[in-house]
Parts: sequence; C-alpha cells; structure tokens
Amino acid sequence: MTRKEALYNLAAGREADGVIFAPILMHFAARQIGKTYGEFASDHKVLVRANVHAVREFGMDMASLISDPYRETSAFGAEIEFIDEGVPKCLTRVINSPGDIHSLKIPDIYEDYRTLDRINGARELAGELGNEVSVGGWIEGPLAEASDLAGVSEMLLMLMMDPENANLLMDKCVTVAKNFAKAQIDAGCDLIGIGDAICSQIDLDTYNQFILERHRDIIAFIHDQGALVKLHICGDITHLLHSIKEIKADIVDFDWQVDLAEGRKILGPETILCGNINPVLVQDKTSHEVYVLTSELLEKERGNRFIMSAGCEIPVNTPPENLLAMRRAVNEFSGRR
Repeated sequence: MTRKEALYNLAAGREADGVIFAPILMHFAARQIGKTYGEFASDHKVLVRANVHAVREFGMDMASLISDPYRETSAFGAEIEFIDEGVPKCLTRVINSPGDIHSLKIPDIYEDYRTLDRINGARELAGELGNEVSVGGWIEGPLAEASDLAGVSEMLLMLMMDPENANLLMDKCVTVAKNFAKAQIDAGCDLIGIGDAICSQIDLDTYNQFILERHRDIIAFIHDQGALVKLHICGDITHLLHSIKEIKADIVDFDWQVDLAEGRKILGPETILCGNINPVLVQDKTSHEVYVLTSELLEKERGNRFIMSAGCEIPVNTPPENLLAMRRAVNEFSGRR
C-alpha cells in the first residue's frame, strides 16, 4: 500500500503498513534546500519544493502546508513582514476596540495573497505527492486566530470581561477557518491541521465554554468535506484531554510535556496520537541517542494507533542525520528496509 493508504487504514482502525513518520518540518525543511524561512513562508513554490525534498530525502509519510500563523490574519487585513531566518511578523493589529469586531468583514480567501498562496501550494503539492503521501493543509483554530487579530493578552482578557464580543470575534474566525479548509481540500488536501496553541494556556472551564463546540464544529465540517483532521496545540494539554476526546479529531498532536500513556487512556484506542519526543533533544542529542529515544517510544506504542514525531516543530539546526536516525528506527520497527 502507499504511505497515504497506510494513514487512512490507521484512521479507519485497519492494519497499516508500519508506523507513520510525520514530524513537523518548516524552517528545517527550508534550510535543507538552501532557502530561508522567509522564502518558505512567502512563496508556495519554495514550500512545495521543501516538502517534496523532505519526503524524498527523509522518508516523510506526510507533506504539510504549515508555515506560520498569519495566513488568515493577512486575509483579515493585517500587514505581515517576512523575516529571512525567523517566523513572519504581524505588523498591524486588526482588532483594537469592540467596534472593530462588529465591523470586521469576512474576507474572500481567494483574494488575499497569503491565503491564495497556500491554496496554490495545496494544488501543486497534491499534484506532486498526492498519490504517494497524505497532503495536509493548515488552518488556525478560533482562539489562536482571534489572538492574532486582537493580541494574546487582550483576547484572554476579553474572554473574561467581554464574552459577547469574544464570541462574535471567534465566530468570524470559525467562518474563515471553514472557508480556508474547504479551499485547501478542493485544491487536493486530504488532511487539515488545526493549530490552536494558545488553548494550552487556558483552563478547562474556559475551553469548555468558548472553544470546545467551535472545535467540534470545524472538525465536523472538515469531515463532511472528506478529509481527516489533526489537532495541534503546543504545550501541556493534559487538563483538556477529556474535552478534546469529545471533538472527534482523527489525530491529536502531543507535545513532549504530555504523557502518552495517560493521553491514550483518556482519548481511547480510536484516536491516533502523534508525538512526542522533545524537539530540543532531537536537535541536541547524537544521532545514536535520537535513534534510541525513537526506538523506545515506538516500543511503548506498539499496537496503538500512533504517528512518530517530535512534540512540535523540528528545530532548524537539527543535524539531518538525527532526522534520518528517527526514520531508520521507524523502518526497523515496521520491518521495512
């Protein structure tokens, strides 16, 4: 079977052809083809080339359009600055008052250059790799996008002090997330990642009150379009896991702070867990040590629905041989050569 079919078999509970290997690669992927992070984030042709190289060179079982958190933010009207060797910077705050929330218009994601760039990337990446591996699109979750528009501290205060306007803003973010997800699926993506990192910083009651139903709504919508869903929340989400179980994501990324055994107990055997070696260890350890860490984690997850990855993005200065050591451990565990 193809690596794409292996992922879909895993999601359906059928036997897959070995363990899926799908760490998050952004700045690292750009560096491997001699490009900067700024070029990777601003030009879909660079992003596609970097992903194709990663699949070919490092045996990745998934290609992804993840690049930075400001695609939808740009569509809402923010000015974005691209940094050569850093994450793009948002130069303008779109929401500065409650009035800005009420006047905020739903953008056409085919009109903004940044959202259109990702859609074009989806079409090219799916054309290049879609018959071999899963091609993952990416959208921002409602709290993450609202925080990009209003500021993190300001949005968290709004949840407590002005819930009516907080809800209105996040509802608009949900609409754009759905539109953007559908556009990427229509362009060839068979999986959509949802990034909502700020959720690890809120308590369970706040998640349940403001976010749970919005996550469930977006995920159900993506499923209706025929794609799988991967939820990515950086940091420790242990306190949210009982609620995350309810939203029915196919894949849940676990950062290194989350105990996989505890997460498996809560989310159940039907959820694919993805993770979760500390990315700093992948960067700083020797290739042999990375191989051992990977092998030990694979053994712990034997028989489970599991995707091998680091807890979050592979750091840019990771030696390529360390990523190859992870791949080698996966191959040996899966009986591949």
